[in-house]
Amino acid sequence: MNQLRQWSSQIVEHRAFQPTIITLIVLNAIIVGLESYRGLYDTYGNWFLRIDTIILTIFALEIVIKLIAARPTTNFFKDGWNVFDFLIVASSFIFMGSPFVTVLRILRVIRVFRTISMIPSLKKIVNALIMTLPSLGTILILLSIMFYVFSVMGTFLFRDVAPEYFGNLQLTLLSLFQIITLESWASNIMRPIQEEFWWSWIYFVTFILSGVFIVLNLFVGVIVNNFEKIEKMENDELPEGDDLQEEVYLLRQEIKDLKDAVKEK
Repeated sequence: MNQLRQWSSQIVEHRAFQPTIITLIVLNAIIVGLESYRGLYDTYGNWFLRIDTIILTIFALEIVIKLIAARPTTNFFKDGWNVFDFLIVASSFIFMGSPFVTVLRILRVIRVFRTISMIPSLKKIVNALIMTLPSLGTILILLSIMFYVFSVMGTFLFRDVAPEYFGNLQLTLLSLFQIITLESWASNIMRPIQEEFWWSWIYFVTFILSGVFIVLNLFVGVIVNNFEKIEKMENDELPEGDDLQEEVYLLRQEIKDLKDAVKEK
């Protein structure tokens, strides 16, 4: 058993192991994408199924090898990706031949996100997005308040002239979402209303300035700031936390006090 575990560890730790699995994950995602073309699937459906079975078998072997190599075995399930892979592959074998297998094959495409760990620049962006989550909550609250205020205003102002866009609160919210994406907001929404109310441009321009150029740019600014922090942390220019920074500051103060005490003596 020890020899088998050692052999499995050598395979998992081999430098070609992870790139090979990532390549198969990408290949599996491409195969599932090609299956969406009905003509290709009708012609080469059997080949798609055979390739899918081979890839699924390799994924199962990957999980078995990782389980054997893990010391102890429970460490395997401490990684969220390992748990996800185990559940998807195990479910694919259990429900093979059933209607659920199509859904499970589609879910296996999600494994392509593991390529993030292979591309350092992409990993930085994802880490910056994760660091943005606490600030994102505050920005979303601000954006929700702004949407609600403008929705109530728009419903009362324009529900009679444009009921398809501002007939009720939920329609207004949907219209404002279209406007904030800058998708045909002027030609389809604003100009027809402006023919009835010349001053309506004030409402739309104010909303766009508030939503697009302030709130969304604020979100982008937070991401860029976190991205710079990650680069500084990787270059050892910034401590990894406020606690560490405070400890360094206190340590410097103690050293300074000791120097002053030595000079006095």
